[in-house]
Amino acid sequence: MRHPRQLVREKTVLLIIDIQEGFRKILPDVGDLVRNTSILVETAKILKLPVIVTEQYPQGLGHTLKEIDACLGEHKCFAKTAFSCLDAEGFTQSLKQIKRTQVLVCGIEAHVCINQTVHGLLHKDYQVHLAVDAISSRSPRQKEIGIQKMVESGAVRSSVEMALFEMIMTAGAEEFKAVQRLVK
Repeated sequence: MRHPRQLVREKTVLLIIDIQEGFRKILPDVGDLVRNTSILVETAKILKLPVIVTEQYPQGLGHTLKEIDACLGEHKCFAKTAFSCLDAEGFTQSLKQIKRTQVLVCGIEAHVCINQTVHGLLHKDYQVHLAVDAISSRSPRQKEIGIQKMVESGAVRSSVEMALFEMIMTAGAEEFKAVQRLVK
C-alpha cells in the first residue's frame, strides 16, 4: 500500500513553468535547472506522462530554453501574462481534461509564478509535488522563501530523482534502466 503523498505515474502530469530565454543570464543555477528539467522531460516521455509548458509574456521574455524545448515531445504550451498558470486562457480546462490529480512542478520563479500557480492548484484540490532541484528564482533566498510557503500550504517537497523513482516503484520495472541512465 502506497502512502497517499507519493507520486503515482497514472495520476501525474508534469508542469514546466516559464523556463524561458529571458531568464537565462539572471538565474544563478541555470545549468542545473536545464539538466534537471531535461531529465524530467525525458522521463515523462518514458513513463508517458502528459506535459504542460507555460511561457510568461513570451513576446518580451522569449520562449522556452532551447535545450529543454529540444527534448520536449508531445506537450501543450500556454502563453500567459498572469503570474498564476490557472489564469492562462485554456490552462485550467486542459488540466481538467487530462484527468490527473497529481501535478509535478518545475520551473521559475519559485516565489512568483510557481508560488501563485501552486496555491491555485492546491485550492482546486490537486496534489502538488515540487521538484525543488528543478525550480529556480533570480535570488536563492526568494526561492527558499517561496518553497517554504508552498510546502507550509500543503505542497510536497521532492527532488527530481525522488519523484522519478517514486513513479517507477521498483528496479524490476521495464522503464527502470532507461530512467536510471538519465540520472547517472
